[in-house]
Amino acid sequence: MFKTLTAPPQDKIIQIMGLYAADTRPEKVDLGVGVYRTEDGRTPVMAAVKAAEARILQAQESKGYVALAGDAGFHAVMRGLILGDAVAPERVAACATPGGTGAVRQILEMVQRLTPEARIWVPSPSWPNHAAITGHLGLAQVDYRYYDADAGGIDRDGMLADLAQAQKGDIVLLHGCCHNPTGADLSAQDWVDLAGVFEATGAIPFVDIAYQGFGEGLEEDAQGLRSLAARVPEMLVAASGSKNFGLYRERVGIILAVTDPGKPRDVAAAMLAHLNRQSFAFPPDHGARVVETILTDAELTAQWQAELDAMRSRMTANRRALAEALRAVTGSDRFGFVAAQRGMFSLLPVTEAQVAQLREDHAIYLVSDGRMNVAGLTEKTIPQVARAIAQVLG
Repeated sequence: MFKTLTAPPQDKIIQIMGLYAADTRPEKVDLGVGVYRTEDGRTPVMAAVKAAEARILQAQESKGYVALAGDAGFHAVMRGLILGDAVAPERVAACATPGGTGAVRQILEMVQRLTPEARIWVPSPSWPNHAAITGHLGLAQVDYRYYDADAGGIDRDGMLADLAQAQKGDIVLLHGCCHNPTGADLSAQDWVDLAGVFEATGAIPFVDIAYQGFGEGLEEDAQGLRSLAARVPEMLVAASGSKNFGLYRERVGIILAVTDPGKPRDVAAAMLAHLNRQSFAFPPDHGARVVETILTDAELTAQWQAELDAMRSRMTANRRALAEALRAVTGSDRFGFVAAQRGMFSLLPVTEAQVAQLREDHAIYLVSDGRMNVAGLTEKTIPQVARAIAQVLG
């Protein structure tokens, strides 16, 4: 069987990780891998997480299975964190998954089973796994205009014009906040305008929110999603706790399906649990239990929010410092968009050849499309990175 197997193309981010690890230059800078890092390059375990884990260790008496859809307490705290009071709890079917990626996969598989003719509208650009999973499941993908590279912001007119062509039952993917890879987020008015598009077309919004709290704040980052949920009859949400709780390897994810209460909600919940059973049976519980422990304790919640605020503040400061350094070395404000954007990522206007030049000549590692992780910057490396970008881009 394996003698005729052709190896799949290597994931670009995994490839960057390998190249960076093999580089012996002491001045190398990793701006590729999408994890949060401190000034000294660590991805730490949050103090609130350690405290929650200590409590779990003392109280937990079994490692038995919980439920196919995960723990109801985890569902409740994540529903509150993401949706607030925008929709009644009775309208929300929830299901835990292995990370946000697992949530995206399960949602798209549910679409493939229930409405295989539905088209998946994906912003251009988007996180590469969105298109990869869509294609793997054999679903039709339609790209819609999202990012204006010249302006470093959203192509609002293009986005709305494209999405006006969506049809009833189509699925429209949106980033809840901290757009990956661009860092260019929808405004409050954009969310209002999009709600009008969904009401007119009958398309169903699918919001992927992986970085809540990294943009403007926990509540602020969820406001657009909540305003949309309050207006549309159905909505799908894939959420991750990996980033904002620092639980990357614990794979903390959840699906929230908003629909009518009663039978529609119950059937949606049953379908999601069924898909879990067919894919991996029971979802991981430890990370979900950590999140639930934090969000049901006022002291731990406050501690976690303070740590999250510090992470966000550091990334925002890095953005401003890099934009200022680039302004100083280029004599222009052509990179001002870096400071205006939000979250972990920005998309530099570079070619693959220029990304390779940054890596080979300056030991600066980016994803080939120019995605830059601003959390990988430090006070020491910002001038180095600015000089390299200015030199390579001219």
